[in-house]
Amino acid sequence: MENQLRLGIVGVGNIFRSSHIQPLQAHPEVEIVAVCDINQERAESVAAEFGIPSAYADYRELLERDDIDVIDICTSNYFHSEVAIAALKAGKHVFCEKPDAINPEEAQKMADAAKASGKVLMTMRNNRFTPASSYLKRYIDEGHMGEIYTGRCGWVRRRGIPGKGGWFTTKELSGGGSLIDLGVHFIDLAVWLMGNPKPVAVTGATYTKFANNEISNSIHSRFGEKKEGGTFDVEDLAIGFIRFENGASLQIEFSWASNILEDANFVELRGTKAGSNLRNGVLQLYSEAAGQLTNITPVLKKDAPPGHGEHLRHFIEVVQQRAEPINLPEHGVDMIKILSAIYTSAETGREVVL
Repeated sequence: MENQLRLGIVGVGNIFRSSHIQPLQAHPEVEIVAVCDINQERAESVAAEFGIPSAYADYRELLERDDIDVIDICTSNYFHSEVAIAALKAGKHVFCEKPDAINPEEAQKMADAAKASGKVLMTMRNNRFTPASSYLKRYIDEGHMGEIYTGRCGWVRRRGIPGKGGWFTTKELSGGGSLIDLGVHFIDLAVWLMGNPKPVAVTGATYTKFANNEISNSIHSRFGEKKEGGTFDVEDLAIGFIRFENGASLQIEFSWASNILEDANFVELRGTKAGSNLRNGVLQLYSEAAGQLTNITPVLKKDAPPGHGEHLRHFIEVVQQRAEPINLPEHGVDMIKILSAIYTSAETGREVVL
């Protein structure tokens, strides 16, 4: 194919294997030509398993190749900005797993590097690409909800700490705990549905109460690599409140472990014409018609994938100049500013003005 994209992967852990490799190998315009992982043996094993020609332990060697067009970053959070900036400077398009970076300064450097290079930089926002999210975005954009003035979002687990003792629970490598791991998903989805208003102030609190609890009931605890006796210096619960420039507000709650009935993820929005509740992938709308209150459940595609593949396909459409990007680097900068401000507010006990 004339516009075939040659792609290199940096980081071949769980998220690469579970969410990236299949849609990328299935795409007719993508050829994965190299993988890289700090663990050389793992890189070579993955390359052999998936028929990928080359394996590296140092991503800089991969970036020296002129025949690679795109880099897909699936490393631990700490390395996202480092690898992305280097790849952009090397003239590669970049797709990066969430979160964009572990602090606002690094996220801004990524956005600046993308602008200077003229290449596409996109960070995973898979929840924008589910059938329910896509329908709700159109419903809102068509004016059916009126002014969206407040909402709440979250992802809470009863016992689902990922990679306990490994990089997920080590602040230096992850940037934080449940907030930066889970919050980036549903804060982004809520803010996108609300029309990307600019955040102006944040209040938050964080808690670490389950670092010594070994019970697990969630498949999500399988992510990452557990390390016996490893570090756990991040939060397992974060709550907060975000105010936006247009007067709207958003409550948030994200936990890896809490004494609750069951796991749930949700985005609930309230508008002047209608409200919405997207909970565990099921969308309900609340309004009124003919003098009566109404509850509406749209008939949507069932058993849809979680959106990773759809976002990767969208990224390829953007790189091939057939589509405008649904998410921009500046969205990522705002996201990391929000997360950072929540951590600061939790530490100081004060509202943080952005």
